[in-house]
Amino acid sequence: MTGEVQEIRLSVQGLKCGGCIAKAQTALKGLPGYRDSEFDLKTGTAVVRGTLSAEQAARAVTGAGYPATVRG
Repeated sequence: MTGEVQEIRLSVQGLKCGGCIAKAQTALKGLPGYRDSEFDLKTGTAVVRGTLSAEQAARAVTGAGYPATVRG
């Protein structure tokens, strides 16, 4: 984990509505270093900002029920 705020890009499966996004964001909010996030239902992508690692973000979203992988 670095001290610099970074943008982490994720591919996320299973997002169907605003409720899905809220559930994923709630999981992210519990992580130290989380700042904010944006999800796009149409493309199945997310941008997470903060000082957390990409792997932490992907694990949190996956743990909320939406399989996520880090985009290159």
